[in-house]
Amino acid sequence: MSKKEDRSSVSLEQSEGAPAELTAVVDELLQQLQSKFSNISSDLLAKMDDMSRRLDNLEATIQASNSGPDGEQKP
Repeated sequence: MSKKEDRSSVSLEQSEGAPAELTAVVDELLQQLQSKFSNISSDLLAKMDDMSRRLDNLEATIQASNSGPDGEQKP
């Protein structure tokens, strides 16, 4: 084999390996993004649940403070 043929076969092997390497890098990046998205989603849902509980407590407190001693609502 001549040097020119050697170089072209090496270039061909490198160019055939490049898409596989790029695919692996993109797959890893997508997995990282999926993981981060899942973590953020979980955190967001937990904070929304906490906010809902706080609002329920606030509403109950307001209703209790607005009701009279006999349990009727104040005007």
